Amino acid sequence: MKNCTMEKHLNIKDLNKVFNDPIHGHIELHPLLVKIIDTPQFQRLRNIKQLGGGYFVFPGASHNRFEHSIGVGHLAGELAKTLKLKQPELDINERDVLCVQIAGLCHDLGHGPFSHVFDGMFNPEADPEHKDWKHEDASLEMFDHLVVANSLAQEMERYGLILPPDLTFIKEMIKPLKSDDAEWPYEGRDENKSFLYEIVSNKQNGIDVDKFDYFARDCHHLGIRNNFDHQRFIMFARVCDVNGRKHICSRDKEVANLYDMFHTRNSLHRRAYQHRVTKSVEIMIKDALLKADQYILTKGSGGTTFCLSKAKTDMEAYTKLTDQMVERILHPCSCSNEFTPSPLEEARMILQRIMSRDLYQFMGETKLKKEDQEEIKQMKDSLENELVKVIPKDNFEIIVVTLDYGMKNKDPINTTYFYTKANPTEAFKIPREQVSKLLPVCFAEKILRVYCKNSASLRDAKFCFQSWCHENDFLTEDRDRATP
Repeated sequence: MKNCTMEKHLNIKDLNKVFNDPIHGHIELHPLLVKIIDTPQFQRLRNIKQLGGGYFVFPGASHNRFEHSIGVGHLAGELAKTLKLKQPELDINERDVLCVQIAGLCHDLGHGPFSHVFDGMFNPEADPEHKDWKHEDASLEMFDHLVVANSLAQEMERYGLILPPDLTFIKEMIKPLKSDDAEWPYEGRDENKSFLYEIVSNKQNGIDVDKFDYFARDCHHLGIRNNFDHQRFIMFARVCDVNGRKHICSRDKEVANLYDMFHTRNSLHRRAYQHRVTKSVEIMIKDALLKADQYILTKGSGGTTFCLSKAKTDMEAYTKLTDQMVERILHPCSCSNEFTPSPLEEARMILQRIMSRDLYQFMGETKLKKEDQEEIKQMKDSLENELVKVIPKDNFEIIVVTLDYGMKNKDPINTTYFYTKANPTEAFKIPREQVSKLLPVCFAEKILRVYCKNSASLRDAKFCFQSWCHENDFLTEDRDRATP
């Protein structure tokens, strides 16, 4: 009888769930996090590649936003719990920890098909009026939609959250402000818990658990060595007061480890994210989506239909946008009224070229000397004016790739605080001269690249590009480059 009573009060759904993750091992997640994971809005992340077109270049890069988001939720909780355990005076409560975990879990809900291809490449051309729209904006809307559509508000309150303040706090962590103003800009938590806003997305210096997970996860799947130890960072993390605000600081001896982190970021961009063949594939995916934009319609709230570029305005419709858009273009259903076969043919042909490895050809690249956006635009216009003399405008694409340490041309360590073993409560900055004489002098560079969409014009276009570089005193490789 006693056992029956115990079983009656034991609800299996209220137990933490164990996930076996290839990066972090066996991790336990709070039942509220599991309820969020088990929603259509979160499950759609299974069908969005973490590295966009990178999977077409790196065979191991098959991972998706789904597992990355779970990893970030886990690491967010680990960092918050470590600070709570080591510094009870911070008054971190269980509500704080759970909110931080939810923010980490839901930070990428707003990604569109092929991740950054959608908001960084497709959207600015398909919807110029909203060219500055980013996936973080959609993450906030999708989070609201997820809570309402799955009636999670009551569940959140049952697990101890206070609404609406905690919902506000979660969304503020998903898309924090970059502000050094004297006036506290947030509503979810008071200024005495300012450090919580640095865990998921750190606008202070870019050191956050989002990067910790994707560094480890992307390196694992790409076959690239990861030199940064995020577990060590979490172990040595400590909160100190800096000019009235509390910031997450690291031990002084960890400064070299942090430089390794930013070097890893730069290396991943150089070797994988901005790989010249990866960008070729992503330009082709972008072109195919543009061709199909007005002809693939998705039903949203109230039965309203939206084209690809407008679906982001309705979360019910946006939930249906994943990488599977490619399959809908390649293999349209002839019985569906959503498709007009003739207009989709151009998009289908571009995607078939990807499948048969007939990619846009890399014509060349050169490092730009200017950082100013207006001057870069003038350079692109100048090159375009020369190229159209030998090749039609719709047969080439000029892009600018940025490689940096995450804070444009600034050293991120300049905005990072440290403490010593002897004085763990006093925060200070470490001048680069005290770290090493081998540190980079420049922390960002921009590379102008040109791709040819029709190989018949490649030779003349490549010669034109090289001549333009020579006339404008830009360095370029004159020898033939291997084609994608």
